[in-house]
Amino acid sequence: MSTPGSGGSPQPRPRRKKVVLADSRAPVTVLRTVVELEEQTSWAEEVVRSFIRTQFRAAVKFAVGTLLLFGALPLTFYVFPELSDVEFAGVSLPWLMLGVAPFPVLFGIGYWYNVVAESNERDFVDMVEK
Repeated sequence: MSTPGSGGSPQPRPRRKKVVLADSRAPVTVLRTVVELEEQTSWAEEVVRSFIRTQFRAAVKFAVGTLLLFGALPLTFYVFPELSDVEFAGVSLPWLMLGVAPFPVLFGIGYWYNVVAESNERDFVDMVEK
């Protein structure tokens, strides 16, 4: 601002800024939860154990499903031996089903497990940050 009689043009006043030392709207529980996880309190250990159990359950479900799926293939060819006579492009069906088909199926199962595991991790982080 110019002073009276200085002859200069008036300058705009600077905007006022609000200074806050402690924001009451800040999530205090997030800090508390992070501190408890870092200090490995009994509550934090239980939360981490719960997360590990969730991830382990998902892994076991996918492993059992995969074993059942691929374990059923030889059993199917044993129970229905006429399937061994079926050919595609000169290659017998058992060779295709046991030697070629598992690779894309395993890739799909692995991708699906990854999506489920990441979802569990996001749920854990969301729970910790609440």
